[in-house]
Amino acid sequence: MPTLLDFRRRIRSVKNTQQITRAMKFVSAARLRRAQESALAARPYAKELVRVLRSTMARIESPQHPLLAKRPEERILVLVLAGERGLAGAFNANILKTAGEFIRSKKGKKIVTIPIGKKGRDTLRKAGMEFAGEYVNVLARVDFGIAREIASLVTDLYARESVDAVYMVFSEFKNVLAPRLTVEKLLPVEAIESGEETPAEVECAQIDYIYEQPEEQILDRLLPRYVETQVLRSMLESSAAEHAARMTAMEAATKNAGDVIDALTLYMNKVRQAAITKEIIEIVSGASSTA
Repeated sequence: MPTLLDFRRRIRSVKNTQQITRAMKFVSAARLRRAQESALAARPYAKELVRVLRSTMARIESPQHPLLAKRPEERILVLVLAGERGLAGAFNANILKTAGEFIRSKKGKKIVTIPIGKKGRDTLRKAGMEFAGEYVNVLARVDFGIAREIASLVTDLYARESVDAVYMVFSEFKNVLAPRLTVEKLLPVEAIESGEETPAEVECAQIDYIYEQPEEQILDRLLPRYVETQVLRSMLESSAAEHAARMTAMEAATKNAGDVIDALTLYMNKVRQAAITKEIIEIVSGASSTA
């Protein structure tokens, strides 16, 4: 049976763990605030770029560009954006599960991946997936230069017809408690949908812009920028979702540690009370026998 010293050691150990999880929660909360601001700030630009691109494509009778070319999907490139570290609850597991389901749905196709994030890289490597590139330690502080490098690699592979389609699997940040797992087609750039825009926003998007350059020339500049923006947006969304998941997980761990401490303290007090009662009974019994 555990002694009182064993209980005190266990309670001290759990308290130390609770201090660590509480500190990690505060760190994740601070990082989440910055990541959330970056993700929210990137959305208006991405939305406006989509509007301009949609308007430009509508002006051209039959747009021609390597990133618009549609081919049978025999070779598929998948960008998997998972976390850089663990201790984030089911964040990494959910993303990798979604990526695995998507890959299995493309059975018979040649799948090539680009993992973004250390956890995704390690898991996909163990699964024997073929890599077209890998990027680790890039989500803690998202940099546009890295996003441009990834977009350049993706567009180059598609333009050279090394792959027939490009998809992104990532966690889109909605709020702290409810991220949304997303599988988004990046290439070929098809008819851009209005998405979650209201009818008023869609009508506003149909502005008759005045272009100084020919529409085809503008389209050549907009399409690579569109890919860069989508890659950057997915990285920012994934980074914010990871920090939110880690903050939530550390908050739950801190609460659970408190519950364990309370339970251990209660049980320790019961054991101590039982020991005291036993000693009193022994003293009383000894006094009675000597009387």
